[in-house]
Amino acid sequence: MTFLQILKIIAALGTIATGVLSLLRPRSIKDFTGLEASSPRAVTEIRSVLGGLFVGVGLAPFLLPHPAVFQTLGVMYLAIGLVRAVSMVVDKSTERSNVISLVVEIVFGVILVV
Repeated sequence: MTFLQILKIIAALGTIATGVLSLLRPRSIKDFTGLEASSPRAVTEIRSVLGGLFVGVGLAPFLLPHPAVFQTLGVMYLAIGLVRAVSMVVDKSTERSNVISLVVEIVFGVILVV
């Protein structure tokens, strides 16, 4: 196993971990994301989109072991990062948590696409 393959696995596992946290503790993400689970509907949205989606796409490379699946996960991260970068400028939201998220998205995206 190469160093790059190990990094890809770490990125996929990080994706799963993010999803599991959002799924099991949707109210705990408020401090980092600013998203507040202020109603049962909001809790469901956080659990399903930030939880279920991230668990699913993080598991996909392990369930469908093909390089294109890791690359697809990378494209997802790069798309999120691109939209975040534009939004940070347009919405003037260059908060620390946004910068950290952007860096992780770019790093994971590049690792997974290569």
